[in-house]
Amino acid sequence: MDLLTLADVEAARDLLAPVVKKTPLIPSRPLGEITGVPVWLKCENQQRAGSYKVRGAYTRIARLSGAERSRGVVAASAGNHAQGVALAAGLLGTQATVFMPEGAPLPKVSATKGYGAAVEYAGTSVDDALEAAYDYAATTGAVLIHPFDHADVIAGQGTVALEILEQRPEVTTIVTAVGGGGLISGVAVAAKALRPDIRIIGVQAAGAAAYPVSLEAGAPRKLDACATIADGIAVRRPGDLPFAHVAKLVDEIVTVQDEDLSAALLVLLERHKTVVEPAGAAAVAALLTGAYVPLDGPVVAILSGGNIDPMLLMRVIEHGLASAGRFLRLAVRCTDRPGQLARLLREIAEQRANVVDVNHSRQSPRLSFGEVEVALSVETRGPAHSSALIQALRDAGYRVALLADTTP
Repeated sequence: MDLLTLADVEAARDLLAPVVKKTPLIPSRPLGEITGVPVWLKCENQQRAGSYKVRGAYTRIARLSGAERSRGVVAASAGNHAQGVALAAGLLGTQATVFMPEGAPLPKVSATKGYGAAVEYAGTSVDDALEAAYDYAATTGAVLIHPFDHADVIAGQGTVALEILEQRPEVTTIVTAVGGGGLISGVAVAAKALRPDIRIIGVQAAGAAAYPVSLEAGAPRKLDACATIADGIAVRRPGDLPFAHVAKLVDEIVTVQDEDLSAALLVLLERHKTVVEPAGAAAVAALLTGAYVPLDGPVVAILSGGNIDPMLLMRVIEHGLASAGRFLRLAVRCTDRPGQLARLLREIAEQRANVVDVNHSRQSPRLSFGEVEVALSVETRGPAHSSALIQALRDAGYRVALLADTTP
């Protein structure tokens, strides 16, 4: 299988020049302190349609013949590719139909429709939606715009690396999220051609890590299921063409947990005032956890997308705070007497913790006669403060239990 060349990516750059933004590359002092080397963030979350996906989608659709465009295009996506295809199709004057999984984030559905695409629902995963898109293409003659398994798509995504090397020529490592593999393939083609010494690191969610098992097997392998908050990289099988590029050009694929993604999203919000989706935070999650070994020189982490459902954002923030030891769910038992709830809240206030919500119950079968249980959500300054709060409540005579955190 022939791999793409630098010339392919450069040609895509020329095609995309009047269409895409040259997204910012910003320094990250917090990540630099953690890794011990300069770290820069490539903000593709600020790209048109909210992710890098428009690069590949536009490149693919622009190279269709007039006759092909007249038949329309079809795609499958959980959201970012959908928006990229919808935007590109509108710019190029062709009709787009996009199949999305049931339960796709409503903001992504609305945005896709807003760019002019027709949206259909199929199955519960991107793989299900892709099968429906193949069927639609076979039935109607519409051209399938695959989210990652096509040379034009890979070439378009690779233009991210050309920008990185223009903005920060001394970069030694590029870290990026990996789903099907289109982005990392294009990045590796361009970066390795211009700077063979550059290290390319891919990051997958542990619950959707198809590449490690595929690389071990020597060929793409399909996972039985995906389970991750990062819907943008929840792909059960690598693409054939991306797999060939990853096997040849990528230095390492690492995995991160959903807790790591939540923590990374929180760091980006708090320290960089930057909104990303869980998939878009994967590279930062790898840096925070030390999942890879940094080299002596600047590292660039690609923030691949920023299209996040506000409801999911709220849950992920809460989960990230809990993972960082700054958000507690407590069950506190005390005697059922007037003033006990007020006394409990005073104890918490004296420890300088902030109560978010309170649920007061007398009906639990776990309670003895004359007992009540108070469930509280509490914000703290970190693990040490959380531990001190729990100990202070126990010293005051309360029976305290930690309630399990719920993953978004």
